[in-house]
Amino acid sequence: MQSFYAPWCGHCKKLEPVWNEVGIEMRNMGSPVKVGKMDATSFSSIASEFGVRGYPTIKLLKGDLAYNYRGPRTKDDIIEFANRVAGPLIRPLPSQHMFEHVQKRHRVLFVYVGGESPLKEKYIEVASELIVYTYFFSASEDVLPEYVTLPELPAVMVFKDGTYFVYDEYEDGDLSSWINRERFQGYLHVDGFTLYELGDTGKLVAIAVIDDKNSSVEHTRLKSIIQEVARDYRDHFHRDFQFGHMDGNDYINSLLMDDLTIPTIVVLNTSNQQYFLPDRHIESTEDMVQFINNILDGTAEAQGGDGLLQRIKRIIYDAKSTIVSVFKSSPLLGCFLFGLPLGVISIMCYGICTADTEGEVFEHEGAKKESGDRELTDEGSEEEQEEEKNGKYTELSDGELKQKDIMEKKKD
Repeated sequence: MQSFYAPWCGHCKKLEPVWNEVGIEMRNMGSPVKVGKMDATSFSSIASEFGVRGYPTIKLLKGDLAYNYRGPRTKDDIIEFANRVAGPLIRPLPSQHMFEHVQKRHRVLFVYVGGESPLKEKYIEVASELIVYTYFFSASEDVLPEYVTLPELPAVMVFKDGTYFVYDEYEDGDLSSWINRERFQGYLHVDGFTLYELGDTGKLVAIAVIDDKNSSVEHTRLKSIIQEVARDYRDHFHRDFQFGHMDGNDYINSLLMDDLTIPTIVVLNTSNQQYFLPDRHIESTEDMVQFINNILDGTAEAQGGDGLLQRIKRIIYDAKSTIVSVFKSSPLLGCFLFGLPLGVISIMCYGICTADTEGEVFEHEGAKKESGDRELTDEGSEEEQEEEKNGKYTELSDGELKQKDIMEKKKD
């Protein structure tokens, strides 16, 4: 079992002590599974060969197959995954005692009943694909509990929610799809990881968003309504809906980019990121059933989605959330990361604006100087004109004097 990591990855650093504990525990158990880790940035060709696209990635190699681990990154969950995948695909249940023991350990139990058949071959094929999620068992009919009645053999069954259900090819379709849908209990405590897994089932997820610590009537009533619908209307809705409740609204608000007040009910379509909100308060089981029927017949209004506008909204929302979270967790770091670039941009803008202003001042002063020179030139011209005028007056005066002399000579 290999963990592919990157030295700079925060999630990888968080997994490291857990991974070390897994290695020690598996070695002490005498497990044949060898636990190791690889720097995917240094051995990128090997990581690429195994299809590593994110960090950390946990894979268990078995023969020619590489099984991806997609569960919670806890020691017990990782060890349980390793033991499940490393063991046989189909585990036999030879006795009633063994059957009862296994049933107590597993909330969801898939069992093949019968001899060799095309259905068993298909069951083995599906097990090789879905062993990463759940166990697969086989048993003879006489090992089953007395309350079990099978219409025919061979058969594939699932035991969960205190009862059992038999696979019907005509009603349930492909065996792989049926097992993928039925590997969850009818009612779940939903969190972010569970929603991620439920995305593979193709089901709509009806959730009562409540505060588990709040024991008020409104919170407990909505939770009870969802539980009753999951239990009493299973035959009507289990192929299309998964039911459960979520503690708190932080995750659901970030998922929907909305601000839901609790308690409330929301139905999520994990395949296209649409969601449905009731147009009135859910007061009873009948109200919830009506709401679900409105979704199925298309009369309930769908919100959200994965269109272009929603994607743009998601980018803006994520950017805003990141900035807010950085400032909340480390104000100084936030000021440095976002204040420094803004400061540099402000200085650049100020420099550009100042340069333009100074250029205008220089141009204005140059124009003013040129105008002054022109005025001085004009004034010089006026002085010359005055001198010319005086010259003319002088010339006229000399002429008049000559004329006066001539007149005086004539008189003599």
